[in-house]
Amino acid sequence: YPPPREASTMNRAALIERLIVHEGLHLKAYDDKTGHELRVGDTLKGCLTCGIGRNLTDRGITESEARYLAGNDIGIAEMDLDRNAPWWRGLNETRQQVLAEMTFNMGWPRLAGFTRFLAALSRNDFAIAAQEMLSSVWASQVGRRAVTLADAMRAGTFDLIA
Repeated sequence: YPPPREASTMNRAALIERLIVHEGLHLKAYDDKTGHELRVGDTLKGCLTCGIGRNLTDRGITESEARYLAGNDIGIAEMDLDRNAPWWRGLNETRQQVLAEMTFNMGWPRLAGFTRFLAALSRNDFAIAAQEMLSSVWASQVGRRAVTLADAMRAGTFDLIA
């Protein structure tokens, strides 16, 4: 949603603080009718809401908000990789992106279970790493994405992928 056309003299920071008092600040999705955080299997009685009263059911988020959130999540994936597999920074750009995308997609705790994949990567055996990617349950869940990423891991570039 675009900002107002005229420059506003309104104190937005003060308004946000008051909205937090009245709406609450919810960092996880909740049901606005019950006020309860939603968990898998819950029945939604009102609108799916998050943040400071953001109605996700009707309004959703903007593309720029989605890109901002993805940037934050990529930063978390990078920190997880730095902490748990510091050698990943020695990979080329494409292979770093593949590893970061996998971490973004499934989170470090799940990726850490790919022990043969990570061992192959740590010794720069990209053919075995790609093979391990494709033989995983994750590959059956994400389909073509796994093939694309495994091809990039093997080739070291996205450019050679048809």
